[in-house]
Amino acid sequence: MMRLFAVLLVLLVASAPVLAQLKLRKKEATLFTVKGKPVSTDEFTRLYKKNAFNKNEAASQEAVEEYLQLLINFKLKIAEAYSRGLDATPKFSNEFKTYQEELKKPYRTEPDALDLLAKQTYQRLTEEVKASHILINAKPEDAPADTLKAYNKIVSIRSRILAGEDFEKVAAEVSEDPSAKYNYGNLGYFTALQMVYQFEDAAYNTKTGDLSPIIRTQFGYHLIKVFDRKPARGEVEVSHILLRGASPDDKNVKNKIFEIYDQLRAGRNWDEVCKEYSEDTGTKNSGGRLRPFGVGALASVPEFESRAFAMQKPGEISDPFESNIGWHIIRLERKIPLLPYNEMEASLKRRLGRDERLQLSKKELSEKRRKEYHFTEVPEVKEKVFALVDTSLTKGTWSYKGTAELKSQQLFSVENRKISVADFINYINTNQTKVSQAPLAYMQQLYDAFVEDNIMIAENERLEREHPEFKFTLNEYREGILLFDIMESEVWNKATEWKRVFLLLLIKVLLKAQSIK
Repeated sequence: MMRLFAVLLVLLVASAPVLAQLKLRKKEATLFTVKGKPVSTDEFTRLYKKNAFNKNEAASQEAVEEYLQLLINFKLKIAEAYSRGLDATPKFSNEFKTYQEELKKPYRTEPDALDLLAKQTYQRLTEEVKASHILINAKPEDAPADTLKAYNKIVSIRSRILAGEDFEKVAAEVSEDPSAKYNYGNLGYFTALQMVYQFEDAAYNTKTGDLSPIIRTQFGYHLIKVFDRKPARGEVEVSHILLRGASPDDKNVKNKIFEIYDQLRAGRNWDEVCKEYSEDTGTKNSGGRLRPFGVGALASVPEFESRAFAMQKPGEISDPFESNIGWHIIRLERKIPLLPYNEMEASLKRRLGRDERLQLSKKELSEKRRKEYHFTEVPEVKEKVFALVDTSLTKGTWSYKGTAELKSQQLFSVENRKISVADFINYINTNQTKVSQAPLAYMQQLYDAFVEDNIMIAENERLEREHPEFKFTLNEYREGILLFDIMESEVWNKATEWKRVFLLLLIKVLLKAQSIK
């Protein structure tokens, strides 16, 4: 029952009845104080108006006093939650940040990183790009001198092409992609999600007929020449019969595939023929049926992909044809057009949420936010702090061993807030844990998270100044979660888990409703 009462408080906070008759004389006056923290008449008025149970009746002294006592009891519980440090737990921090991010979405000028990436990816899925590339190998772990040598090489190649040399001829001569020797760097048509993100991004941002800037991926440095674009053809589903030849010139295999083709033309059942002759052991007993695939998905077998997309009518059977893996006959099962965005949004977000490109997209947005909130770093101080890192950090036991002078110095600033080394040390002490990363990489991760937290504080302060309703609502969510947590610690731990999940879901639904307003 107590647990339900806590949730009802959150429900009341989310409602908005209006009681115009209630007027308090001094809006910003302190009404009462709980453990040194004042509660203003303004806050009382606002909460009373939102939570009055009978909005059709004028406020009476009895009703106001009753609500005042409820608010005092509520604030006492919140004060107790703070005194127990419930606001500093990872559980509270993670939950509150999630709600906070949802609440801020309507106020932000830029979209959420995942929303932005999903829409960008869908837009690219509507178009196919035909391109060729030149690769000069440069792995992330290469020595700086080797990386510089590779970069200088790709710069020289780009100059040759800009001076008028044929791209494909140069690709066959210098590209370190082994396939370029026979395909001149030609990648055929492809669409989104088929190349690493940096490569995809460059291809879609290069105009038809143009040469891309030099781009870096995990494989090295690339140049891309875009030759054509056209509307996407969606996906295709086919069944196939495969005969693998002992050699490309195996005439026995060629004769056999044409014999099979004649049997099919004479009316023999496709599934029977497939089961008897196909050498694709994974599909022969299921009629040779393959999963649907899109353009570029079978780039290693271009003849197969080309024939599949050239077919028009379900049930149509191709002539026999040869690829680099053998001889094929394919039957078209269906063509699958690209679904509308609203039908693909959820699946796209699930896929992108696990993809490296989301992290790259978040990094771009993070850089924009750093500029927006005037993030200024003190590099020499950061360097001195990072020099103190050792393996104890990755064990979660690191402690500061620098000077008091360094600890007091400014590490960076966000808007008008100056953040000291001491602030960062406190953050590390609270958040460090055992990890498998290299010490400096983990230190950088902690530092970036600390910067993001401070930018979030600056963002909140700006939103609170510009949008008073945001300030009030954010505090209501904070106190609602704290009340939930303290009540849970006192009397709810014996409740079943499914009830807890259900009630938390209610809070999240309320948050979503608030963000839509």
